[in-house]
Amino acid sequence: MKSVVSLRELREERKKLPGPVGLVPTMGYLHAGHLSLLRQAGAQCASVVVSIFVNPTQFGPQEDLTTYPRDLARDLEMLKAGGANLVWIPTPEVMYPPGYQTWVTVDDVTKPLEGSLRPNHFRGVATVVAKLFNSVQPDKAFFGQKDAQQALVMRRMAQDLNFPIEVVVCPIVREADGLAMSSRNVNLNPEERRAAASLYKSLQAAREAYENGERSASRLRQVALDTLAQEPLAHPQYVSCAEADSLQELDQVEGPALLSMAVFIGRTRLIDNIVLGR
Repeated sequence: MKSVVSLRELREERKKLPGPVGLVPTMGYLHAGHLSLLRQAGAQCASVVVSIFVNPTQFGPQEDLTTYPRDLARDLEMLKAGGANLVWIPTPEVMYPPGYQTWVTVDDVTKPLEGSLRPNHFRGVATVVAKLFNSVQPDKAFFGQKDAQQALVMRRMAQDLNFPIEVVVCPIVREADGLAMSSRNVNLNPEERRAAASLYKSLQAAREAYENGERSASRLRQVALDTLAQEPLAHPQYVSCAEADSLQELDQVEGPALLSMAVFIGRTRLIDNIVLGR
């Protein structure tokens, strides 16, 4: 495994890789969810490139850029053991040189859910991933279903900008109690960690209602909210039941629907989702 920082080094090493090439974009502090993306990429591609970059432009002024967990040495050991071929670790100066002023904006699919609460978040995500796509030039790029809206934005951007890249969305990896793997889980104290299982419990309650014939989106949202309300440490920011591709909120679930939520457990903001009807 080779690790590089500069764009010149990346391009030199990228030329040596046999194709097809898969890209796994990350912000580091890797966990089993990231490693599942690495395995998927390795199964589908001859070479795998992993990027590690905590992207400052996707964090809002009140968000956790400075406290975002980092452990590069541990990440590199995990990637080496997982079979990555090339790791790109650009600095902010490499990604956003002095005078930087070019941004990628995806419209409708970024407006609801996370986009409604985190202004410019998806502008930062779309811009950095477009730069990763352009720099690495992979054949496939691998994202996790946990960030369902982000995955939709990446697919739309790749399609709209004619990137010759297949965006592959991989299943959520969960802890034994259902909590979705996330780098932010490390911020939970033991009591909060116990309470965090309420997210998946509430999604499962809504899924059970759906499987028992409930098709009212408002009722499915309420089932999830009622279940969350049983956990005193859970403070929902939103619960959504939206059409799975457009993310427009539904009245009735007649096709695939994304049931998603953002919930504060203490000071830690967690997101999770399931897809109904697919």
